[in-house]
Amino acid sequence: MMKILQLCHKPPLPAIDGGCIAIHHITQGLLQSGAEVKVLAIATPKHSVAIDQLPVKYLNDTRFESIFVDTTPKKWPALKSLLQLQSYHISRFYAKEAIARLTQILQEEQFDIIHLESLFVASYIPVIRKYSKAKIVYRAHNVEHQIWERMVNHEQRWIQRALFKFLSVQLRKYETKLFHRIDGYVAISEPDYQFFSQLAPQIKGTVIPFGVDLEHYEPDTHYIPSDNPKLFHIGSMNWIPNTEGINWFFSEVWPLLHKHFPDITFTLAGRNMPKHFFELQLPNVQVVGEVSDARKFILSKDIMLVPLLSGSGVRIKIVEGMALAKTVITTSIGANGLEVEDGKNILIADTPKEFVTAIGKCIKTPDLCTIIGENAAEYIALHHNNKLIINQLLQFYREI
Repeated sequence: MMKILQLCHKPPLPAIDGGCIAIHHITQGLLQSGAEVKVLAIATPKHSVAIDQLPVKYLNDTRFESIFVDTTPKKWPALKSLLQLQSYHISRFYAKEAIARLTQILQEEQFDIIHLESLFVASYIPVIRKYSKAKIVYRAHNVEHQIWERMVNHEQRWIQRALFKFLSVQLRKYETKLFHRIDGYVAISEPDYQFFSQLAPQIKGTVIPFGVDLEHYEPDTHYIPSDNPKLFHIGSMNWIPNTEGINWFFSEVWPLLHKHFPDITFTLAGRNMPKHFFELQLPNVQVVGEVSDARKFILSKDIMLVPLLSGSGVRIKIVEGMALAKTVITTSIGANGLEVEDGKNILIADTPKEFVTAIGKCIKTPDLCTIIGENAAEYIALHHNNKLIINQLLQFYREI
């Protein structure tokens, strides 16, 4: 039986955003396959955890532990990182308390694999190398520096552009160095894998996409397409690309869309909703903030809009929407990492006019939403079935 330490930059539970869900699905899949998994997570102000609210079975199965690290951006540590040409993104997750507990665990137990969830726990590699002979596998949720590079291209304020440029450069340097310190890596999408394989051809890697437990993503079999579809977006609004994309949608797309289809509605949901979205006075737009049941919310609407202008990896909410047989309209960047086909299982729109055209097709031909949704669910079942994905991951573990 393979023994794995899963080191996470955020607690998998509660599964409050796509990153948490992606981590949790790996944990559950490994456990169901018979592997022994211990989960050690960094808890932060944005991702706190209450042990007494977690399922007892989960705590027993994973021997879950979390270490609180205050990752709140602070002026002087940020300035220090700037002067030392270090990545402040990474240093915020590095803490003495986490080092001490990780050291203790590694001295007490032997693991076959230490699975790093995201770039933000890579700073603990020296500790792992000192106290463990386990193979280190890095799971890349994104090519992190690419997110900031793309944000530079869409930022108008010169100070913000300069800051984003600096952050992207530092992250790129850190990501490059990382690949000389690991034994293998798991990319979440083919484009990410291609980038990493060129960056470090000597390191063994593979593509393991985000997977879903199909039993928990059953589409509404009684769904009836509407000639006035309800548009929606759901996502964590403390992730800058999400707020950037929604700001663009409201300023550039919605006025044109409302002009052509004055009766159409749009609902915006997500945790950590910025105050200015609640203060918007846009016709037929409802901002609800965090919802208690994301699946129920998605099933209550018709068309998911994901107007991303920057980002990397795979957008978890798009996979979930497709799994629930919803028509998803997103940008080329939003569809990045998914082997989807425009007009078959998703709709791609990169300009305001293209968004209006895509939504217009759905309004004029309601059955189109049904067809695309069914194709989307079929695509997810073939390419993002968590059981199949976990088998691929375990095989990769064995190979390294």
